[in-house]
Amino acid sequence: MTEKVRSKIDIHLPESTSADDDWAQFRQVERVAMALTQSYKYSLGKVSRFFMELENGRFLATRCDGCAKVFAPPRPLCPSCLAVADWVELSGQGVVKTYSVLHFSPGSNDDVRALQTPYVLAYVLLDGADTLFPHLLKAPPDQVHSGLRVRVAYSDEPVHHPIHLMYFVPVVERQRQ
Repeated sequence: MTEKVRSKIDIHLPESTSADDDWAQFRQVERVAMALTQSYKYSLGKVSRFFMELENGRFLATRCDGCAKVFAPPRPLCPSCLAVADWVELSGQGVVKTYSVLHFSPGSNDDVRALQTPYVLAYVLLDGADTLFPHLLKAPPDQVHSGLRVRVAYSDEPVHHPIHLMYFVPVVERQRQ
């Protein structure tokens, strides 16, 4: 008999069943390997400008005129006073507040699947911002620590999602001579 199901892993047959087993006819189990994918279109919405400017090597945030809070990632409305925020450009430098070393990649898109594990997800407080920005920090995990100065770097390679146009790298201090 030829295999008609290419994704078949195996068929499990029960060793024995008792006469009073109501589920006996359902104990034979076939396992198959399936890859599930989902494609959809979505809008980056009111914060689209943030993503468009990443392509230009600019890091934008939003600032509330009412309470002067600066949001990175940007928010169209201030969550405190509900005022419409304005766009501001930040230097892209900041400090790591906390981080996590990931030894598994969820593989949610081609950009994420391409990450070599382990990699670092850092929560960075950008200079001039009031919120933490969580994102990839390209640095050896054993050299990352809270308080590390970092800056935004931009990818020259094509990416699957515009958020992957940027990542953080440690700030290299110039040596005094």
